[in-house]
Amino acid sequence: MKNAIGFIEFKSIPIGIESTDQMLKSGNVELVTATPICPGKYVTIISGDVGAVRSSVKNGEVVGGMFVIESHVIPNIHQAVFPALMANVDVDNVQSIGIIETINAISSIVVADTAVKAANITLVEVRMARGLGGKAFVIMTGEVSPVKQAVKAAENAMREYGVITSTSVIASPHQDVRKLIL
Repeated sequence: MKNAIGFIEFKSIPIGIESTDQMLKSGNVELVTATPICPGKYVTIISGDVGAVRSSVKNGEVVGGMFVIESHVIPNIHQAVFPALMANVDVDNVQSIGIIETINAISSIVVADTAVKAANITLVEVRMARGLGGKAFVIMTGEVSPVKQAVKAAENAMREYGVITSTSVIASPHQDVRKLIL
């Protein structure tokens, strides 16, 4: 089973594509996605065994050089993160909604993983920088207390990096807001 995820955000689309090619050639990893994002950046996400993902991300960083904005490897990614990245989550009962906005794209994946590991919540979506001016956001749902706990855990984990721009927890959201979010 592929239990690690690695990702790099580049400030150059051509270098991002070149680095992605090298990442895929350098190890036994699978491409989750590689795509241009706003504004003129490129994101590559891979998965695989921890060692292969670490090696592949390192190779991507070398090729990307000064064009690498940020990179991460999460060794034991929570299984709920992948469907949320693809916005492929069905939610029946919405008691509350938590939203976390990040200043860049790939930090949102770390935020989502941290949140879902910290509390009994459902990740709804991790949206990265498409029409968002380079920002990203994570939407989660669940009972109010666990959603607050998940948001707080993400804030605490990411505080030193300064990547979270704002958060909100909405208890008992209006039905129109539920439709908008879900």
